[in-house]
Amino acid sequence: MDKVSIFVDVQNIYYTTKEIYRRHFNYNAFWQKVTSNRKVIKAIAYGIDRGDQKQKKFQNILRGIGFELKLKPYIQRRDGSAKGDWDVGITIDVMEHAKDVDVVVLASGDGDFDLLMSKIRNDFDASTEVYGVADLTAKSLINSASSFIPIERELLL
Repeated sequence: MDKVSIFVDVQNIYYTTKEIYRRHFNYNAFWQKVTSNRKVIKAIAYGIDRGDQKQKKFQNILRGIGFELKLKPYIQRRDGSAKGDWDVGITIDVMEHAKDVDVVVLASGDGDFDLLMSKIRNDFDASTEVYGVADLTAKSLINSASSFIPIERELLL
């Protein structure tokens, strides 16, 4: 049974699935897919905290699924989107946990993670799986992963 660590860039997944599909990401379906026949070593979802009840409910759902949550305060941009800035935090956590697993799963389309995925594959001999919305995932990130799994209908609510 492969050991897996899972890292989710919540803001990136939220905005990309909303933009392309006008739907929400199905975290339960994602969890079932990435943990099937695997032992979860670490699972972290990174997001922002607005402090509202709807978001607290969502955070509790993620915890119930099995994710540890890491949150930063809500910062609203001029265009109305929210800023999370978790790239460095995600990178540090992935580097910390990659040495203990066979597979690193990253849910994000952010091209800033391409070097990280390449490094994990080369330095830790771990397989890397990237989940993202195909049209909004950086080609460099897709190319840096052992495998790219597009977020499509079966991973949406």
